[in-house]
Amino acid sequence: MDRRAFLGSLGGVAVAVGLAGCGQSSGDTGNYDVGMTTRKFDPVAVEVPPGTTVRWKNTSSHAHTVTAYEDSIPEGTTFWSTGDFDSQSAAEDGWLGGSEGAIYEDETYEHTFETVGTHAYFCIPHEASGMVGNVVVSEDATAAGTDA
Repeated sequence: MDRRAFLGSLGGVAVAVGLAGCGQSSGDTGNYDVGMTTRKFDPVAVEVPPGTTVRWKNTSSHAHTVTAYEDSIPEGTTFWSTGDFDSQSAAEDGWLGGSEGAIYEDETYEHTFETVGTHAYFCIPHEASGMVGNVVVSEDATAAGTDA
């Protein structure tokens, strides 16, 4: 997926296109859709059509997770997270028990979104700092530059 083309197709969705700032990121503009700085996902929200694979990349030196909010993903959606846990509580227990599900600097995680709706997610160790995000799956989203 071409990140620049993807971001350009978002239209009204407010996103931050730069990954620079306060030494929190590597400035990497490589092949990913969402970067992870020290305490935030960048951009915070992306909008994609069904069938799109979204790729997160840890662009910081801190370990992160990408963990769905199980109670707020669209009905019929299977729980998803780094570490391939079956539930949010299992992902949280895995993190607390030894940083299971962590992705480290320059590592990536991908998930394909099929169900229309808002898929809210967070980083387990940095949720309290506001490291949360959304993938909005919409039939109206532009498919240009996506894997769909």
